[in-house]
Formats: sequence, C-alpha cells, structure tokens
Amino acid sequence: MMILTNPQERTRFFRFLFVGLFGAVVDFGIFNLLIQLVHIQAVIASGISFIAAIISNFLWNRFWTYPDSRSKPIGAQLAQFALISGLGLIIRLPLFAFLEPRLIGLSTSLLPASFPVTPTFVGHNVSLAIAVLVVMMWNFFANRLWTYNDVK
Repeated sequence: MMILTNPQERTRFFRFLFVGLFGAVVDFGIFNLLIQLVHIQAVIASGISFIAAIISNFLWNRFWTYPDSRSKPIGAQLAQFALISGLGLIIRLPLFAFLEPRLIGLSTSLLPASFPVTPTFVGHNVSLAIAVLVVMMWNFFANRLWTYNDVK
C-alpha cells in the first residue's frame, strides 16, 4: 500500500485525517446545534452537518493536503469531491439510522441515571462517530484515486 511505503503519501494521509478531524468538529458541532437548539430530527441534522463538513474538507484538502493538484479546474475537482462525498452520504445515513436506535438503547441500559449526559446524546454521538470513521476512510481512498489522481 502506497501509504506505508511512500513518505509523501503518508504525509498526505495524515493531513487528510487532520482535515477530517477538523471536519468532524464542524460536523459534530452543527449536528448538536441542530438537534439541541433547533430540534431537527437527528437523521436530517446528520445530513446537513455532513454537507457543511464536506465544504470545509474540500477547501482544506484542495489548498493544504493536495496543493500540487492543480491540473484540474477547481469546479471540476469540487464536483468530483462532491460526488464521492455524496456516495459517502449514501453510506453514512443508513449506517447512522441503523446504529442510532440500537446505541441509544444500549446507552439507556448501561449508563447510570446520574451520568452527566443523556443516553440519547451518547447514542446520537457514538453513532455519528462510527459513521464518520467509515466514511472518512471511503473518502480518502476514493478521492486519492479519482479527485486527486493528478498528484504523483
């Protein structure tokens, strides 16, 4: 695998992960604001927060992770990134919808009543974290092979 043998590719991977972590902060922040303050259904809030994180991630990846990727116009590259991200959303939403009720139920049965946050909060966020990790791996490899394939 090129990440293990190529130091430059390994640096790109770690930058992509850092951008993904920042995107996760954007994602989780918007997600929690929407469900706690605006009272939007969790699955819908997850989709909205995902889109905000993708915009952030594209900009950071374009200008920091892959600054040498300039043979493609930014619009074309954004379209490729958005398509891969859209496929990621198709992976994420059913995974989140599957995990959420199960993890809320598990949290309800495992957490003491004195726990500082509700089982619903824990279930929402653990479900989102698992979905984010799965989609982050998909996004890295798919974007590296297609969106940023002009980088040597």
